[in-house]
Amino acid sequence: MNLKATLKELEALGSERMRAMNLKNGSGDNQFGVKMGDIRALAKKIKVDHALALELWGTGNVDARFLAILLMKPKDLSAKKLDELVRSVHFPHVAIWLQNYVLKKHPAKEALREKWMKTKQPMAARAGWGLTAERVVKDPKGLDLSALLDRIEAEMGKAAPEAQWTMNMCLGEIGIHFPKHRKRALAIGEALGVYRDYPTSKGCTSPFVPLWVNEMVSRQG
Repeated sequence: MNLKATLKELEALGSERMRAMNLKNGSGDNQFGVKMGDIRALAKKIKVDHALALELWGTGNVDARFLAILLMKPKDLSAKKLDELVRSVHFPHVAIWLQNYVLKKHPAKEALREKWMKTKQPMAARAGWGLTAERVVKDPKGLDLSALLDRIEAEMGKAAPEAQWTMNMCLGEIGIHFPKHRKRALAIGEALGVYRDYPTSKGCTSPFVPLWVNEMVSRQG
């Protein structure tokens, strides 16, 4: 399937309701409003197509980028190209998919993580903190957790919203998985108050670190 035909199919799958929901969440106008399930079904139909994925990404269209992520071959992306993709994201939901389906599978993710942890560019910083949160849980060896807490304490309160989300995630994961650092993680979360009043649906856990950490720790026990 070529770019023109793929975009035509995406447009046909769009709905006004989904467009309105995406707009509310910060997508901007360049979107068709396609449900996630329909994007997954279309990706399954097309199968992996790295060249088409890059063309779709280049449109800047939100739905095209969701689809592109599912069609990409992470290992076929150079570190430079992946860095460009990350910095070009403008919709946080696309950033989440890019991290889960591409960044986490890329062979250069650790080098990129270290690079992104030093930048002020919001989406690259978001990716760096997201990958760091993953390492806290899965591969903490070599991480200086005290230094990470120092940075979070000093920077998270004034961080760009895009990066603030994954910084908060990193803080929470440290508190959940490392009893030695839990008291300090909780104190930082309480003092900064990030997401204290975040609207949380019934049955879901608040991202406010003191509530989140205590809830997850209680489940462990």
